[in-house]
Amino acid sequence: MKYFPLLILFVVLLSSCEKTIWKSDPANDPATNFETLWNTVDQKYSFFDYKNIDWDSVYNIYMDKIDENTTDNELFEYCAEALFALRDGHVNIISTWDVSRNWDWMLDYPENLNMTIVERNYLGEDHWRTGALLNQVIDSVGYIYYGSFSSGVSGEQMDILLERFKGLKGIIIDVRGNGGGNMGNAVTIAGRFTTEEYVFGSYVQKSGPGHDEFTDPVELRQKPGGEEQYTGNVVVLTNRSCYSATNDFVARMKVLDHVTIMGDKTGGGGGLPIYNELPNGWRYRFSATQTFDAEGNNIEGGIEPDIWVSLNPEDEANGVDTMIEEAVEYLKVI
Repeated sequence: MKYFPLLILFVVLLSSCEKTIWKSDPANDPATNFETLWNTVDQKYSFFDYKNIDWDSVYNIYMDKIDENTTDNELFEYCAEALFALRDGHVNIISTWDVSRNWDWMLDYPENLNMTIVERNYLGEDHWRTGALLNQVIDSVGYIYYGSFSSGVSGEQMDILLERFKGLKGIIIDVRGNGGGNMGNAVTIAGRFTTEEYVFGSYVQKSGPGHDEFTDPVELRQKPGGEEQYTGNVVVLTNRSCYSATNDFVARMKVLDHVTIMGDKTGGGGGLPIYNELPNGWRYRFSATQTFDAEGNNIEGGIEPDIWVSLNPEDEANGVDTMIEEAVEYLKVI
C-alpha cells in the first residue's frame, strides 16, 4: 500500500497533462478540410483586392455542396474549383493522385513561339549548349535561348557567352516559353548586364488577416555579378508563357537603358507562394506577396514589352521566326 499515493499522483499528473501531451488531431471531415483551406487563404492570400475576388461567395457555393458523405475525389474537385477563382498560376492543391492548376494566364493568348523553327533555323546543328543556355551567332548578333529558370546558370557559363559575343552588334536573350523556376538564376544572369547596383522594384507581404493588411514596401535591388559585365545593346524576347521567375527577370532587365523588352506581355506571377497542409494531409500553396516594378506597377498580371512583336503566321509557315528577325534587325541598326 505504500505505493498507492504515488499511483494517485501519477494519475492526477497524467490527467492534467493529457491536453498537452496527447492533443487530438484536427477533425478530418470534408467540411473541416474545406474550411481550413478557405480560412487560411482568406487570411493570407495577397491579391483579393487587386483582382476584385469575392471570396465569401466562393465559400457559400462550395460549402453548400459538402457534407459528411462527400468523397475525397469530390472534395478535391471542390477545393480545386474554389482555388481556380483566384486566377493565379501560383495556386495549387496537391493530393496523392492529382495537382490542381490554373494556366489561363497563358492558354488564352497566342503562343508566339515555335521551338522547331528556333532549333532548326536559328540555333542550327552547330549551336553551343553552354549548360542550359543554348546559343548561336545570328547575322552578327549573339543569341541565347533559355527555356527554364529551374535549370542552373553559373558565372563561368556567363563568362563563356560574354566572351563569345564580344564585338557583336548586341545580344538577344530569348525567354519565350520559360515558365519560371529558381529566381537565383535570374539574379545571376541580370547581374552580368549592369555595372552598378540599382532598384528594379519593390514587394509587400501579408501582415494580418485583413485583405488589405500588408507590410510597408521593401525595395528590390540588383547587384552587378562576375568580373565582367556586358553594357552593349540587349533585346529580351518575351511571350505570355513567361511566368514567375521569368517575370522577375524581365522586371530586372527592363530598368536598364541598354535593354529592350520585345515581344508580347509576360504572363505575370508576381506573388511568392507559401505552402500549407490540410488535416487530411493534402498540401496547398498560394501567393502571399505582391511585387511592383520600378514605376510602382503591380506585375501580377504581366509586364508589357517596350516593343510589341508577334509571330506572323505566314512567316511561321515559311519557317521564319518574326520575333527573332525583328530583334536582329533592331540590334543591327540601333
